[in-house]
This record gives sequence, C-alpha cells and structure tokens, in this order.
Amino acid sequence: MKVLLGSVRICTTLLLLEALLKLLNNSNCSFPNRTPRRGDALTSSPGRDLPPFEDESEGLLGTDVLVEEEEGEDLMGDAMEDDYRAIPELDLYEREGLDDDEDLQEMTASQRAEAEREMQQRDRAEDLRQGRMRIDLLYDSDEEEERPGKKRPRLADPTAVGDMIESIENLEDMKGHSVREWVSMAAPRLEIYHRFKNFLRTHVDEHGHNVFKEKISDMCKENRESLVVNYEDLAAREHVLAYFLPEAPAEMLKIFDEAAKDVVLSMYPKYDRIAKEIHVRISSLPLVEELRSLRQLHLNQLIRTSGVVTSCTGVLPQLSMVKYNCNKCNFILGPFFQSQNQEVKPGSCPECQSMGPFEINMEETVYQNYQRITIQESPGKVAAGRLPRSKDAILLADLVDSCKPGDDIELTGVYHNNYDGSLNTANGFPVFATVIMANHITKKDNKLAVGELTDEDIKTIISLSKDERLGEKIFASIAPSIYGHEDIKRGLALALFGGEAKNPGGKHKVRGDINVLLCGDPGTAKSQFLKYVEKVSSRAVFTTGQGASAVGLTAYVQRNPVSKEWTLEAGALVLADRGVCLIDEFDKMNDQDRTSIHEAMEQQSISISKAGIVTSLQARCTIISAANPIGGRYDPSLTFADNVDLSEPILSRFDILCVVRDTIDPVQDEMLARFVVGSHIKHHPSNKDTASGAENEQHLPNTYGVDPIPQELLKKYITYAKEKVHPKLNQMDQDKVARMYSDLRKESMATGSIPITVRHIESMIRMAEAHARIHLRDYVVEDDVNMAIRVMLESFIDTQKFSVMRSMRKTFSRYLSFKRDNNELLLFILKQLVAEQSTYQRNRYGAQQDSIEVPEKDMVEKARQINIHNLSAFYESDLFRINKFTHDVKKKLILQQF
Repeated sequence: MKVLLGSVRICTTLLLLEALLKLLNNSNCSFPNRTPRRGDALTSSPGRDLPPFEDESEGLLGTDVLVEEEEGEDLMGDAMEDDYRAIPELDLYEREGLDDDEDLQEMTASQRAEAEREMQQRDRAEDLRQGRMRIDLLYDSDEEEERPGKKRPRLADPTAVGDMIESIENLEDMKGHSVREWVSMAAPRLEIYHRFKNFLRTHVDEHGHNVFKEKISDMCKENRESLVVNYEDLAAREHVLAYFLPEAPAEMLKIFDEAAKDVVLSMYPKYDRIAKEIHVRISSLPLVEELRSLRQLHLNQLIRTSGVVTSCTGVLPQLSMVKYNCNKCNFILGPFFQSQNQEVKPGSCPECQSMGPFEINMEETVYQNYQRITIQESPGKVAAGRLPRSKDAILLADLVDSCKPGDDIELTGVYHNNYDGSLNTANGFPVFATVIMANHITKKDNKLAVGELTDEDIKTIISLSKDERLGEKIFASIAPSIYGHEDIKRGLALALFGGEAKNPGGKHKVRGDINVLLCGDPGTAKSQFLKYVEKVSSRAVFTTGQGASAVGLTAYVQRNPVSKEWTLEAGALVLADRGVCLIDEFDKMNDQDRTSIHEAMEQQSISISKAGIVTSLQARCTIISAANPIGGRYDPSLTFADNVDLSEPILSRFDILCVVRDTIDPVQDEMLARFVVGSHIKHHPSNKDTASGAENEQHLPNTYGVDPIPQELLKKYITYAKEKVHPKLNQMDQDKVARMYSDLRKESMATGSIPITVRHIESMIRMAEAHARIHLRDYVVEDDVNMAIRVMLESFIDTQKFSVMRSMRKTFSRYLSFKRDNNELLLFILKQLVAEQSTYQRNRYGAQQDSIEVPEKDMVEKARQINIHNLSAFYESDLFRINKFTHDVKKKLILQQF
C-alpha cells in the first residue's frame, strides 16, 4: 500500500512540473542565466528594458523557478555593449566622505605605508572593542569546547561582562578550592596578573614618588634582572595578593615575573635583549623562622630565615628548556621545560614513532645558572649544649655568587622537598630531604652600607664632624659602659677608623689597618672591649687563642665528600677580610699557631701550599688581640718582653700596645664601684623607673667630660668615614717624626723593653691618617701627627719598667702633653704627690691614713716645670672635686679624703 501511494505522488509531481514548463514557454519574458541576487527579480538593471509581469503572483512564481532553471539568455550577444551606455542621472558618486581639495599632493610610498598601518591599528582596536564579544556570543559553551584550536580571548578590561575574568570583589572567594588550585586557574591568574601590574605602575611613597619606576630605571641601568618588592608595601595596597603569596609562592611568583616583565618592556621595549626574564624578589617578609623551627607545616610556603653561609659550590649550568635529537630520523623533539624535582624525557618520536635513543641538542637547549649553598644557624642563636642545624639552599639566575662562606645572611625562599634515595636506604621508609629555593638574599653586614645612609644621616655626620671636641666625643663613645681606660679607647677608635692602604705601582703593598694588643691584669675588661668592637664593627670575626688552631685562623684544605676534590676552606682571618679579627686569649696559642699569622699581620695575605693547591688568599683585616701576662698579673718591675710570652716579630707587628694595670687607688676604686653598681641598676631588665638610673649617672661623669655619641650614629659615622674619606700626607713635619724615631730607638736600646723598628714609623703615619679620618679631613695636619706621636709614646712608655717610666715621661713631656687639658696634667702630678706622701705615712705610722695632706708649694713647683703658673682654675674644677680633693687656703694645703 505504501509503495502504491509513493508512486502516485511522483506521478502527480511530474504532471505539475510539465504544466509549469508549458506556461513559461508560452510567456514572452526572459531572464539572465545567472544566480539571482537580492533585488534582481523585482528591479531591472539600468541598461536593459524588461517587460513587466502580468500580475504580482506571476512574477513571484517566475522568480522562484529561476533557481532551478539551467538554461537562459546569452549575455554575450550583439546588445552586450548596451549594458555600459552612459546614464547621467545614475552615474553619480555619493558626496559624503569625498575630498575635492585640488591642493592635495601625491603621497610618497612611506607616507602611504604609514597611513595603512594607522588604519590597520584602528580597525584592530575597533574589532577588539566590538567584534570579539559578538563572535563569542555566536557559539554556545558546548560548541566552543568542540572547536579545535579556539583560544579563549584575554580581555584587558577587568570589568568586562562574562566569566572570563574575575572581578575585584570575588577574587578572595576561592569557591572551596585551595590557594594553590585557585591561583592556577585561568580567571584568578589573569586578575592577579592585572592587579600586580597595576601595583607596579601606580604605587607611590609618602612623598608622591613612583617607587617602581625609579627601581626599574636603576635596575636597567645596571643590566640586572631582579626587581625587589617590599612585602609590607604589597600588603598595604593589595592585601589579597599578600595573602596568596606565602601560601602558593611558586605559582604567584611566576605570575609576578610575567607582570614585571611586561611593565619593564613597556618602559624599555628592547630590554629583553639584555635580560630574557625579570625576577621579582620579595623582601621584608614579616615572620622570620629559625632553621631549627622549620617543619612539615612550612613545606611549599614562602619563608624567611637567617644563618651563616658555611660552604657553596661553584656556579653550574642547569637545564631550563631542553630539546632532544632523535638518532634515527634526526627530528628535533621539544621544547621540554625541566622541573627541579625530576628529569623530563620524551616518550617516543612523533616523526618516526621510535622509542629512542634520544640525545640532548646542545645548540638549542637553554641553561640557567645554578649554585648550592649551605647555611648554618648563627652561633649566638644556638641553645646551650646543642649543635647548630644547617640547611641547603639553591640559588638560581642572578642570585648566584651573591654571598660567600662566612657571610651572615637573611634568606627568603620557598621551602621545598625533594626525593633522596640515600635517606630511604638509611631509614627504611620514604623520607624526603628538604631544600630552600632562594628568592631574595640580604647580607646583614651590608645593612649600614654608605648607599643605605639617608640624606638626614649624612647631614648629621657632616655637622658632627665640625664639632671642636669631636675627637674626645668619639673616644668617649667607645665602650661607654666601661669606666676609665682612656688609652685603650683611643687606640680602639683609631683602629676602627684605620689608615690608608698604599700599593705604589702594584709592587709593594703597605697595609693601612692598625693592629692593637691589649695586655694586662685579669678583670680589667679586656674581653669586654673585644666584644664591644665585634658589635660596633660592620664585619667582625671573634675567636679565642685556646680554641683556634693555625689552619683555623688562616685556611685549610679538605676533600669534598661529593666531588672527591681538594677544596680550600677559609679560616677566621680570611673571613674577616675588609673587617676586624678579634683574638682573645692570645697568649694561650701555641708558638706554631702564632707564627702562622705573621704574614697575615703585615702583608695581609695568606699563602697556601697543600695537596697540590698553591695559592694566596686576602686577609686585609685589623687584628685586635687580648693577652694575659705570665703568671696572671703584670709585674711593673719587669720589662714588657719579660711579662708577656710573645716573640719580638709578633710584638713589632702591633701598632699600639696597651698595658692595663690593676692599681690600688681608693678614690678611683670607689668611683669605679659606683659606676658599676649604677650601671647594673640602670640596665636591670625589671627596672622600669629610669629616673633613679639617671640620678646615678649624674654622679658618674664621663672621664672625658663630654657626652658620648649614640651608638647607631657612631656605626654610621665609622662606615661613612671609611668609605668616603681618604686622607693624604701633604705637608707633614718630617723632621719631628725623624727626631722622634731616633730618640725612641736610643731609649729602647737602653731599656730593652720592646724593639723599635721601621714599622713604628709606618704605625705613626697610619695613626695620623686615622685621626684625620675621624675629623673627615682630606689631608693630614700637624694635630694628627702630634696625636699619633702621643699615642705611640704612651704605648711605648707603658711597656717600660716602673723605674724607667718616670724619667721617660719627663723626657717626652712636650709630646705627651698634646691635646691634654691642663687640669688632667695637674691632676696627674697631684696624684703622684699623693702617692709619695701616702708611701711616706705608711712607712712612718704603719697604717693607711684617712686623709693625705700635700703642701701647696710642692704642687706649685711641679706645675711651674710644665709652664703652668695659675692653679686657681684647677682648684675650682669638677675634676678636682670629684677626686675628693679640697684646697685649704689658710693652711696652704691640699687634702684628699678617703
């Protein structure tokens, strides 16, 4: 039945078609043999007259049939040219947009190209503004996934409609994802990118200066590729980014690097020829973790820790982007981006489908710098009885060689774990080793570099240098918590500032550092002086003679456990290069160990010839040592050489020798006791009331009679003076120095205390330069030379026997009185008279008297010998009163109460 119905329908259709063809053949209208376009059926062309349809329905019917008609009118007939005849009313252009100016000149080829380029940019911008969203709306989300090769367009406008980019309000809403998953998604990643880019472009400081514009400019001037971003600034502006950063540092830093590179290239478009990548370094992370406290909680987190660099490898190349060659078909596979944890290898060749072997293509593979360092806990932070912990850190790119063994650093980086087979073998179950991927390194030694001094600091330093009593203020500021010892403080101040090193012609090197030896009785704060210098110096290494060996002070050779090569490890003197090396208990060292520092003290280098390694290391440091005399106490009846078990070569290498004697003086002892007790009361941790401490300070005047400089300002002053001031010897009084040297040689031969050598002339020159540097002078003046001679003489006279000392002070009195206050000289003379009177009374009466009386005429006679004739100012001075002296005018006596 169905077949029959189908055949009937076909017959009916054929009959209808035949009737339509007959109807068309009987009509007189003709149509062109072409595919009709819009308007062709209802309007005639200008060059052809077509008969109108008989009615509307007939015309529409004819139009529909045209689509299926195969034959039509031949357009290439005799009337073909009629289509192109002129019709004036139709042959007109639209006037809109036409420029009929006859003055226009012909455009050159370059002008035409420039115009076309501008039009293309305009069209592209118009497409981005209008067309791109319209194109995406033509497809459903399902169709979009099916289209191969379709890239989702990235919109620059964060407020665009659609879910292609997250708005500012909901970036922190992670929709149940972890931070690492959330920042890896396309939409949050793009928002983070735009926010950080905007932060770099718009962040300003309190003065309204664009921070990162200046930083990027400085970075590009020095051809660097690291941009340091302060975490506190980021947290103040973009708190969401600051929250994400420590939780997912690897992903966030990658986004930051891309944004920073975009900003740098917008300022300097061709900078990618110098630096392929820009690395964002995060500084000032608020929380500092100790190496000992790192746990599983910190894995894959951004951490900040500190320690001392103990060892570092050489700079090695690490695979960054690798390409392989197929050995069978020579096809180049790749690129493969190498990760830190495992090696990336191709499975099969896409060209010949072979499974290998593959070789690394050396020409097209990209490497990056790699260095591994070991940081160890600072000795001061290790709890008593515990060994210091250490951790490996990996430095990449431009961080390599940013620190060396011995540096105290702060390290910011990502705490990673990596699989270590040896740990599994030892422990029997899967254990991961940990390593820190370094992001930012700061040396603690460089925190007070001259570049970091502010303009206000430099102004304060310059104004301080113009003080008339600057030298006394500097000397009084050295170890202010230690009472007395003016000669030691003066020597340490000169050593901290140092002289000027010279190397004429690069052949003969003369050191500029001043070496100091403190020798004397126990309990006279020698070790405290060394500890103070360690705190105030920008770079100091502290060691003790008992615990230091020769190789520990200089350098030693050891075999590297990994590479099995002999490597050189630096000792204390090498680590203190450009700084201060402090050696306590210098007399406890072995003779063999002590002789190993001969070369370091004078030539300031250490020569090594061990295990096939022949080299020389730099040891340009000031050496400050403390030693105890033989038997524990200093015997003033013996010479210095007899009191101290040190050889002449060592003694001659010290510029300043400070002998500390623990003399019994009731007045001085009482003042010292008051000072110590007041200091303990003032600095007690539980003491909240500072008024009582201030009252005690009023009774404990500084021995210099001036206010000390704050310690932070003193550190900055020393740093500035050493870096910026280089005093020259211009018009030095050479006759005075020559005369002084000859007199010292004659006295040293007569007394046999310490040898005076040519080194002492150089010592005087170094001390004169250091005194000029204290005052920020460019040239050494006569005052500097006089002070150097005075320090040298005091150092020499203090080492003499007690019987010789008095006559030598009288011989060199004109030098020793330089820059001394008359009151100090008179007090010294008065104390000598009191000591003589006390000895006389003790011998006569057999007991110590409560008061000592000195005739005024004896004092006047002694003062006249040093050309001081008026003593009234001395009798009224605070120095006279503090030492418990009173002047009885009627009896013409000077009394001292005990």
